[in-house]
Amino acid sequence: MSPWEGVMEFVAVAKTASFTAASKRLGISTAQVSRQVSQLENRLQTKLFYRTTRKVSLTEEGAIYFRHCEQVLDGLAEAERAISSLQQEPRGLIRITAPVTYGERFVMPAIIDFMQQYPQVEVVCELTNRQLDLVAGGYDLAIRLGHLVDSSMMAKRLASRTQYVCAAPSYIAEFGLPTSLAQLADHNCLVGTHSHWSFTDKTQTYSIKVAGNLRCNSGFSLFDAALKGIGLVQLPDYYVSQALKQGKLVSILDEFQPEQEGIWALYPQNRHLSTKVRLLMEHLTEAL
Repeated sequence: MSPWEGVMEFVAVAKTASFTAASKRLGISTAQVSRQVSQLENRLQTKLFYRTTRKVSLTEEGAIYFRHCEQVLDGLAEAERAISSLQQEPRGLIRITAPVTYGERFVMPAIIDFMQQYPQVEVVCELTNRQLDLVAGGYDLAIRLGHLVDSSMMAKRLASRTQYVCAAPSYIAEFGLPTSLAQLADHNCLVGTHSHWSFTDKTQTYSIKVAGNLRCNSGFSLFDAALKGIGLVQLPDYYVSQALKQGKLVSILDEFQPEQEGIWALYPQNRHLSTKVRLLMEHLTEAL
């Protein structure tokens, strides 16, 4: 018999001084209330109630047991109220990881705004371009860019990004513009983490291997080199959009621009999505 079995029924009878009234309060039959209380008395080997045809009253032992049970049940009710409060007002720790540049420019400003809105929330954020193990690291959330490879995670699309191939007017004046994907082999392409650039036309997707005199895993460094006329670069919109508007860079091969890529929030499949994490994802969706 479970230690809790019969306790709710016992407390209800003690408070109402009636098995019938207790059954109505609990929404079960009087016979079930009586049976549960009798089983509790048998387990405790103690008589908890005096029973007559007119009245039900606590024995001395029953009164002692009632005081302790009432404290426990009050504590349980308080725990449920605390959880309900957490659901209404997010609080506590959120562990998150995000790529360095995108995290610095977009994710962290949005998180800081979220923390201003919910001051009881504490955030630990690791900005890294490595794809960390969420479960092993105890992370609630990861922000990932582009194609997802980990199918064991739940994913929510927060936003999209568009890749542009760009060059500075000074580079174009000296070396000309490539008008086909094949002509990229004749140009100095500034290479990031991957040595292939993605392209799409109406019917097919292409992955073109490129090469040049600069390879760097910093998007800002590649952007700076492109601005200074060193070579062509393929970067997401959040690096180049302002420079394109200002004419400092020129978008090229637009007819082969790849499809938009997702910006994702990932979280473990088997982890309950708490209110604070759900609200943070909603905030990030709006902010990004």
